[in-house]
Amino acid sequence: MVAKGTMEAKGTMEAKGIMKVKGVNLGNWLVLEKWMSPELFDGTKADDEYWLAQDLKPEVYEARVKVHRAEYISERDFTRIKAMGMNAVRIPVPYFIFGDRKPFIGCIAELDKAFNWAEKYGLKILIDLHTVPDGQNGFDNGGISGVCKWAQEPEEVEFVLTVLERLAERYGMRPGLWGIELLNEPAMDDLLEKMNVAERYPARDKKMAEGSRDIPQTFLRKFYTDAYERIRKHMPEEKYVVFHDGFRITAWKDFMQDEKYKGVVLDTHQYLMMAELEGCGQNVEGYLEFIRSHYIKEIKEMS
Repeated sequence: MVAKGTMEAKGTMEAKGIMKVKGVNLGNWLVLEKWMSPELFDGTKADDEYWLAQDLKPEVYEARVKVHRAEYISERDFTRIKAMGMNAVRIPVPYFIFGDRKPFIGCIAELDKAFNWAEKYGLKILIDLHTVPDGQNGFDNGGISGVCKWAQEPEEVEFVLTVLERLAERYGMRPGLWGIELLNEPAMDDLLEKMNVAERYPARDKKMAEGSRDIPQTFLRKFYTDAYERIRKHMPEEKYVVFHDGFRITAWKDFMQDEKYKGVVLDTHQYLMMAELEGCGQNVEGYLEFIRSHYIKEIKEMS
């Protein structure tokens, strides 16, 4: 991640009291990913969390999810993370975290526990809004495969802004909060076609997927700035507002450069799968060359 105004050399960062992040992502805890826990999907045709909730009887779905959440991550994991020398955890959360989107089961109690554990062991938390209604990328880990229509639905965009604001209200002053990530991996510009999302993550209901399209950068810029305004009033400047680059890291050079924007962090996810789409040779030498000539160069440029 690239923090505006904080990407100095390690010694300088420490001299200024800026925390150098060394953390781990707690995936598949509050946002399910089938490839990590396929047994949760037994007896269904579901490939994602949306259809899991539709395929199971409500009481079965609730029992599976609650048992999973209670056992998958516990206080012991936080002690182990601390013992390994890390200082932060990133926690993906769903848009239904507050339990107000049936039939999905809320998980705010689990996030409350995570904050208690983090503060007990001296860890920081990055809350990551990982899913939105009707999808921001069509990926299975976005909550619903093959559907990317959220940005076209003003009422759902507003709902997501309220979720972010409620999270900031609840945790903005907690010592365990490092920051809030506004949205995980939105499919910007031509990503759906480039990644062949329709075939890689086929929609179970083709009608639901009709009208799916990439999210324009103009929309994301407005959403990010609106979200910043909504949550910053509940968080001091030392808590970070994080936004993902939509897989276009250099497209954000002029973004949030005004003095009023404080503690802004650019998040970039550099996958070798994406390198392969750019023609990278699929061997060690090819990957290393691509990393040197593209990823390292672009990250330095954006820093």
